[in-house]
Order: sequence, then C-alpha cells, then structure tokens
Amino acid sequence: MNEIFLIYLWENKLLSFPLETTDGQTLEVLYPGIRNLDSGPDFFNARIRIGSTLWAGNIEMHINSSDWYRHRHNSDAAYQNIILHVVFAHDKEVFSNNLQPIPTLELAGRFDDTLLLNYRRFTESRKWMACEAHLHHVQRFTWLSWLDRMIVERLEDKTELTLNLFEKTKHNWEDVFYSRLMQNFGFNTNEPAFMLLASKLPLNILLKHADKLFQVEALLFGQAGLLDEHVQDDYPKMLKKEFEFLSVKYGLQPMKKELWKFMRMRPVNFPTVRLAQLAGLISRHGQMFAKFIHAPNTDSIKELLDISASVYWNNHYRFDVPGDHKPKQLGDESINLILINSVSQVLFAYGKYMNEEQHQDKAMMILESMPPENNAVIKSFSERGVQAVNALQSQALLHLRNHYCKPRRCLECRVGQLLIRPANSKND
Repeated sequence: MNEIFLIYLWENKLLSFPLETTDGQTLEVLYPGIRNLDSGPDFFNARIRIGSTLWAGNIEMHINSSDWYRHRHNSDAAYQNIILHVVFAHDKEVFSNNLQPIPTLELAGRFDDTLLLNYRRFTESRKWMACEAHLHHVQRFTWLSWLDRMIVERLEDKTELTLNLFEKTKHNWEDVFYSRLMQNFGFNTNEPAFMLLASKLPLNILLKHADKLFQVEALLFGQAGLLDEHVQDDYPKMLKKEFEFLSVKYGLQPMKKELWKFMRMRPVNFPTVRLAQLAGLISRHGQMFAKFIHAPNTDSIKELLDISASVYWNNHYRFDVPGDHKPKQLGDESINLILINSVSQVLFAYGKYMNEEQHQDKAMMILESMPPENNAVIKSFSERGVQAVNALQSQALLHLRNHYCKPRRCLECRVGQLLIRPANSKND
C-alpha cells in the first residue's frame, strides 16, 4: 500500500458508497480537488459535504492517520486549510493547529480489492511494459490523448534544461543552440565528448573564422585533440600548423583524443566525419540560430542542414586512412535527429521564454511533419501494437517509456489507470 494508490482511488472516485467519516458523519464528495504535484496538501480546492455542512478547501492523504504527526503537518502553516484527512488506516485522532479535530475518511474496506491486486501485478511485473498483455483493451482515442500529454511533458522538461543552459550562457540563444547542436552531433556514443568540446571551444571564436572553412576545421579538430604529432597526410599537417597558431592566440587547451569513440561504429558516424560536417555547417551559416528561427517551414530548415564535409573527407573517414570515395553529406536520418533533438526543442523553449506561441507551434509542426524515430524503444512499442506515425508521437513514447513504464508509474499513466480497473468499472 502507498499514497499513490490512495490518490488514484480518490481522484477517480473508485470508493464504495455511501461514505462516512471516522466519527460516523455522512460524507459526500462533490469535487475531489486539483492534484498538487509540489509540496503541500495532496489536493487543492476540493468540495465536500459532511453531514449538512458544505466545505471547500484542501485534502491530505496518508497511509496511517499518525503520519500527520510523523510528517509534522501539525506545525506547518501550509496544512491549516485541510477539510478532510483521507487515510488507509485510522490509527490516531488528528487535530489542526488550533486543536480542532480534522474530519477523517478511512479507506480500508471501501474499495474493490481487485484494484489493489491488479496494481501490484503491474508494479511487480518484469515485462518490458507492465500492461503489454492488456493493451488491446485500450481504445485509440485514449492512446492519442495520452500521447498528447506526453509530448507536452517532454517538451516542458527539455525547455527547463534549455532555459538552464540559457542562464549559463548569459542569455545568448546562439550559444544555447550551438551547445545543443554540438551535443546532438555526438549521436549518443560521442555525446559527452562533443559536449566537452562545446565547453572548451566557445562559439564566438569559431564565428571569427566562419568565413574560412579551413580555420574552422583546424579549431574543431585541434581542440578535440585529434591533430597530434602522428598525422601524416598533408591536409591534417596543415590543420595542425594552423591550430598551433590559433591555440596560442586564444589560449586553447585541447581535449584528450582518447575521449573520442570509434569502436563498433559505422565509419560514416565516426566523430572525425561529424566534426567535418559541423565545420561545414558553421562555416556556411555563421550565427545559426537566427537563420533557423526565421526559417518558415520544415523543408527550409532541412535545406539549412544540407551540408557536406570538405573535399579531404571524400576519401577518408579518419586522418591518414584512405577509404572509399564517398562525399560525406549529412544524411536524411541525421538531419531528422537534429531537427527532433536540437532545432524543435530550442525553438519550443525560445517560444516559451519569449511568450511567442508561433515558435512553439513551429516546433510542434516540425515534429508532426517528420517520420518517427527508428530506435530500440520505438521498435519495442511497435512490437506490442503501439505504433508511432510521426516524430511527435515517437518522442511522446520515449517520454512514456522513460518516465512512466520504466519506474512503473502505472497509476499516474492514463493507460495504466484504465487497465488496473476491474472490467466492469471501465468506461473508456
């Protein structure tokens, strides 16, 4: 038994009626209140009738009545307006700050035991999704409405992270976008190294040389620690010499090259190729965020990302190691991931901060117009009959998996709430 289960019963009115308080008075729940996810009472602005008296105020929930004192609510001003104490077991009388008894509702024996049995089966399940055997009972409208909620939650979480970065960059959106773009170019495996590189090579230095691709490459590869004394080809030797001059000019201290990962990766995803592509992007666009924010639609944004690495990389994936002849253009899948994980998230955060809904709408439009991601999580949902039709829904499913399915927050998930109920009590 836990408080989440009691909240689920209360919020969804899954109690045996009629109700009465522990002192024998009749209790009618007119409105259960608004769930509070922060500190303070569990529900705000509830309306109940005890006997013939109508009450409006807050509701607090505990496993045992005595938890009121164990949590020191008796001396907390935030709990002065409690009109009802809802508990599983009433083991002690509870009084307010002015020593008035607080009406109490005991839930033990007042709900269908099947609810608790189903809940325990879900939370103790070792399956990838606790509810996967029952998903065929969930109507499509329920899924769509819940995924809408999930994408909003995900974008709000990403907005918080982006605005924290905005504070660290001293309110510079170009720096924010550069940092997020660098992180994205790591494509998971090299994400930590790219993030470190972003912190060690400020955008303003790169922008001073954006009109010379060779110098942008020298700065990126040199600061990444990939231009050591062992390079043999003329091109990396020239980059090395250029970086030696620029590093003294700007006081740069290169990373350790061992931080970069090449093992078990497709050559096209090698960090050397990604850095060369990033250099092309910076050299072409300079202040990138300004151009992305004003691009009218998804296609025009994709055009901004239509770049290739410099000529040397047509025949290489690493320095000094010749490879097959192939221009190293940023591919469609990579462009899509950048749009999903960098462009749309920064646009949404910018719209939130500026209170300009058109930028938030553009971020949603980008996600809705793109195909769903092709990763292990989305494939697993698909195998269980939950299909994402676009990137908006695949992002929502990622949030669902990480924040609800994995931690078994089934009672806080709309799908889980419905499936935990006994069959004869489901209305959806």
